[in-house]
Amino acid sequence: MIVRLASFIAAILLAVSNVALAQPVRIGVLTDLNGMVADVSGPGSVVAAKLAVEDFGPTVLGRPIEVLAGDHQNKPDVGASIARQWFDRDGVDVIVDLPNSSVALAVENVAKEHKKIIIASAGLSVDITGKSCMPTAFQWATDTYALAHGVGDAVVKAGGKTWFFLTADYVFGKNLANDATDAVTKAGGTVIGQVLHPFDAGEFSTYLLAARASGAQVVGLANGAGDTINSIKQAHEFGIEAGGQRIAALLLYVTDVNAIGLETAKGIYLVNSFYWNMDDNTRAFAKRFAAQHQGRMPTFTQAAVYSGVYHYLRAVKAAGTDDGPAVAAKMKELPVEDFYTHGAKVRADGRVMREHYLFQVKSPSESTGPWDYFKLLATIPGAQAVRPVADNPCPLLHP
Repeated sequence: MIVRLASFIAAILLAVSNVALAQPVRIGVLTDLNGMVADVSGPGSVVAAKLAVEDFGPTVLGRPIEVLAGDHQNKPDVGASIARQWFDRDGVDVIVDLPNSSVALAVENVAKEHKKIIIASAGLSVDITGKSCMPTAFQWATDTYALAHGVGDAVVKAGGKTWFFLTADYVFGKNLANDATDAVTKAGGTVIGQVLHPFDAGEFSTYLLAARASGAQVVGLANGAGDTINSIKQAHEFGIEAGGQRIAALLLYVTDVNAIGLETAKGIYLVNSFYWNMDDNTRAFAKRFAAQHQGRMPTFTQAAVYSGVYHYLRAVKAAGTDDGPAVAAKMKELPVEDFYTHGAKVRADGRVMREHYLFQVKSPSESTGPWDYFKLLATIPGAQAVRPVADNPCPLLHP
């Protein structure tokens, strides 16, 4: 009887073990599916995550891999609520993408409570891997420091010495303007003014009039996505550049240029950590991506979703577990290798030390075809692009 009972218990334990092993590893793409930043992340980020799973393989540790999508509507409370539900009820192991830095920071707090991983590809505030850093949070594409210093330094060296900022009135825009002010000042320039505008402002005439009245040589756009598109279009209509002022977009996506048009956007400097037309590998990925995303080329944030998901799955396999802290440690141990990242290290604060690129938007005559919008001016090594350890308050860098 005892033997039979022992066998029965063993059978139950084996069955429970098999069920546990069969539980999917779930990747949550938390993004803006329908709002102002849907074009730069949104459904395309979901496509990128699924392509990463396709390339890695359908399982890890003998468990199927699933991709979930959620729409945070650019509201921090909505994003935090979805994250909590995903972690508590739906068995999500990692959350990726996170456009809108206010949302990303709110979700980071939830992930900290649950000891879960977030990989921000589209959340760009330096605070994510700065003063709000945690062991299981990563910033995979770039941040406001790299963007602002790359563009600010280049424009000042090209003669743009005095600046006036149009700044989105939330954490991302303020970080971007502050980082750009630091870059401009260090390069020998001067910031003479700033106006704040709401997220998804739509109308920029009042702000552009203030910029024109300032007499600054450069109108710096410390905003993103739809706000950047509308700023540049309306600046062109107002004759800002015709009047002798220069537009500097501190964040500009390939999809933004597609919406603006080369005739209006030509000559603008920008910094990105990925461009689809860099080499054969990036073009091959872009072709696969476009086939599943209405013929549109991937943005750098969408490419970073692929890179982050692929690296996460490699780390799960190497760690032999999906436990958040253990996988996060393995992610920092392994070099990042994918179709556009080659041996990049992940710093203790979760920042990928990847190369960045200084581009200039082509004129219509320079473009060879659809989506051929950027010309490469310089490659910025990761150690130069990323905020130095000495300037980063993240306690993980200062044990």
